[in-house]
Amino acid sequence: MRRARILLADDHAMICAGFQKLLEPEFELVGTVGDGRSLLTSAEELNPELVLVDVGMPLLDGLDAARRLKKTMPSYS
Repeated sequence: MRRARILLADDHAMICAGFQKLLEPEFELVGTVGDGRSLLTSAEELNPELVLVDVGMPLLDGLDAARRLKKTMPSYS
């Protein structure tokens, strides 16, 4: 059975590592990013099915990044 592809966006390495450990048995973690701008770029490149976003990130916060991602990739609605 194919696992869902997830992109993780969080600026804290320990949080990313914890989510990775929890998610990898059931999901394919296609990447992690540490800021909102990288999230937008990586989402277009990696085309994940699900994006897990931290609200408070540098360069572009998670809420603004999610809004922009929704506009550029409407399949994430």
